[in-house]
Amino acid sequence: MKVLTAEQIRKVDAITVEREPVESIDLMERASRKCFDWIVNHFGKPLSLKIFVGPGNNGGDGLAIARLLATDENDIVVFMLTREEKLSPDCFINYNRLKREGGVKILFLEESMLLPEINNSDIVIDALFGYGLSRTLTGLAARIVNHINQSGATVVAIDMPSGLFPEKNNYEDAEAIIHADFTLTFQFPKLSFFFAENEPFVGIWHILDIALLPLAIKEQLSQYYYVETFDILPHLKKRNTFSHKGIFGHALLLAGCYGKMGSSVLASKACLKSGVGLFTARIVSKGYDIMQTAVAEAMVSVDPSSEYLASLPELKGFSAIGIGPGIGTNDATGLLTLQIIKNAKVPVVIDADGLNLIAKNPQWMKELPQETILTPHPGEFDRLAGTSLNEFERHLKQIEFSKKYHVIVILKGAFTSITTPQGNCWFNSTGNPGMATAGSGDVLTGIVLSLLAQGYMPFQAAIMAVFLHGLAGNLACRDSGEEALMASDIINYIGKAFLKLKNKI
Repeated sequence: MKVLTAEQIRKVDAITVEREPVESIDLMERASRKCFDWIVNHFGKPLSLKIFVGPGNNGGDGLAIARLLATDENDIVVFMLTREEKLSPDCFINYNRLKREGGVKILFLEESMLLPEINNSDIVIDALFGYGLSRTLTGLAARIVNHINQSGATVVAIDMPSGLFPEKNNYEDAEAIIHADFTLTFQFPKLSFFFAENEPFVGIWHILDIALLPLAIKEQLSQYYYVETFDILPHLKKRNTFSHKGIFGHALLLAGCYGKMGSSVLASKACLKSGVGLFTARIVSKGYDIMQTAVAEAMVSVDPSSEYLASLPELKGFSAIGIGPGIGTNDATGLLTLQIIKNAKVPVVIDADGLNLIAKNPQWMKELPQETILTPHPGEFDRLAGTSLNEFERHLKQIEFSKKYHVIVILKGAFTSITTPQGNCWFNSTGNPGMATAGSGDVLTGIVLSLLAQGYMPFQAAIMAVFLHGLAGNLACRDSGEEALMASDIINYIGKAFLKLKNKI
């Protein structure tokens, strides 16, 4: 699924109207009916709704929703920001339709008026302004938005929370932006939905398919994508009847140090659970008994050092290398990391302390093999690329970092983003807050390493691993809840994630 800019969405709307062909007012009706269905299915009946309507097409959506919801059971009042002569053509049509059918009280708001009472038991529909807004709200519009935010009512934003921009935001007045509980967005998520600073405005968002013309969407070039099941399925390799372990690669993982062997165990188990044929863990000598006991399927290569990794193992025969989880930042381990970077002839994934060591030695970034996969959390990424004021700024740095060093960056978070050397960005759709727990990143590294070893191209391995990691986390959360979720639970559900992906469960 593409994530389009406001200008591109306008083009898709216009092309749909022109080529389908369909009247713009009918396209608005289609969108409004999708909202109506969601509202009824989510809240049931009877409903007490206050619908705030702006002058443009977003307001037209709100008027159509009011008409569709108008029944004897529902108590609906429409509050209009602008007099009828200033409404857009389609908004004006829906205004007249609502007036003609009756059953809904329509009130016009004025600058000098007291704003209407809103109870915390009400449902507020925000249809003031959509994705076309280009300036911070002021005056009466800002007063209305602030009044809604202070009401305690449940707020449903139509397409976009009013006052929020679809891409970059300046937050001049956060109280002049709707704080929605739910956002019902049409056809595509908006870029601003993916950043933590916008969560108070967007709430929980849902994509409503309004059947915009597929060819029109295809014609829009985008650097942004939203990863869903159908993006992953074409990449999934089929196993043949006569397959054997030698076909599915041999992964080498350098992980753990004295006191941090859990990282190595978690990443090792995740790698094996994700389908690799052969697996070798390079560990400190004090971790030998732990690894041999905890991961019976792993082969073990023991570093002469007892407490930290310090020497380069023989790299011949491995099909992918992973380094970083729990290795510490000892200088000798740093030199080992540099040797891996310089000598690896196969795909590499670097995580955790491997990234911290690179951050301490930024000149090493130029040594990274092309399409190396880096898996930082925000703090680790800031150490690599510099501190950011917010997630949007960090996101821009992520894209530039991938382009500058020709690497793939998996920036972990609520909508984990994967950026490529070509400047493209993919946001993940799976995962939950319960996965914000110790060891979750080690599990992801193991999955990435496994897929690389099996012969998946680095970009394929990155988006598949992130999707499967989140899906396994969702399945585990379904049974345990967010608070009880542990990294080992994610590992235990990797198999079911594969099955679900294949529609086997």
